Amino acid sequence: MDRERFESLVARAVEDLPDEFRDRLDNIDIVVDDRHTAGQLKTVGLAGGQTLLGLYEGVPRTKRDIYYGMVPPDKITIFQKPVEAKCRNEDAIVGEVQRVVKHEIAHHFGLSDARLDEIEKGQD
Repeated sequence: MDRERFESLVARAVEDLPDEFRDRLDNIDIVVDDRHTAGQLKTVGLAGGQTLLGLYEGVPRTKRDIYYGMVPPDKITIFQKPVEAKCRNEDAIVGEVQRVVKHEIAHHFGLSDARLDEIEKGQD
């Protein structure tokens, strides 16, 4: 899939969020990169050879206090090549992009990976 099409899927995933979440996405950039770096893997505690589909870097909204301000934007990166490698067809890519975008935005709102795993398994 070309980059422009993949980026449009990411943009649509953000647009499809409920208003109460989308309207609270402030001071955040959402970008697409081909692949994660070794440093990004290390940041999240993964070893080389493991795959990262998306990454949230920033200060979750639940950790911000009255002194939060004048800081660079948080960043969500969606990694195109690992997402494509996981999926068999374009429909699967669309679904996976939606899932990964929601997962990373949930980190922006303060949800941990453990809590997200519970939610995704239906144990909420």
